[in-house]
Amino acid sequence: MKSTQFYPVIMTNQVSETSRFFEENFRFDTKFDSGWYVHLQSREDETVNIAVMDGSHDSVPTEGRGQIAGLILNFEVDDVDTEFERATSNGLPILLPLRDEPWGQRHFITKDPNGVLIDVIKLIAPSKEYEDQYDADSVPA
Repeated sequence: MKSTQFYPVIMTNQVSETSRFFEENFRFDTKFDSGWYVHLQSREDETVNIAVMDGSHDSVPTEGRGQIAGLILNFEVDDVDTEFERATSNGLPILLPLRDEPWGQRHFITKDPNGVLIDVIKLIAPSKEYEDQYDADSVPA
């Protein structure tokens, strides 16, 4: 299968609130809005997309209808410190404060209006213990 695009779709009963959250806090623009489905695209990279959908819409098979559970969205960024400052000044809940991890991440975690966790990450050099777990071509610098 050759994919032409891949993006998450958040099922919720708060479509407009969730879409607005990503527009205001993560610099997405609405590219399509039917009321029950909104497709968002990053203002900074058109290959970065996310969608928000009414989880009870009849286009969703009955067994798949509902709300989000157990999801983390990762956003890799160039300047996580600036994004942390932006998130805190916008009043976003900070569930995990900005910190460095030995596996090669500087990050913080917030959440959207549905409780979807959002991990904002800057890749950093891992500790020696974790460096050996990376493929040689994939070790963050």
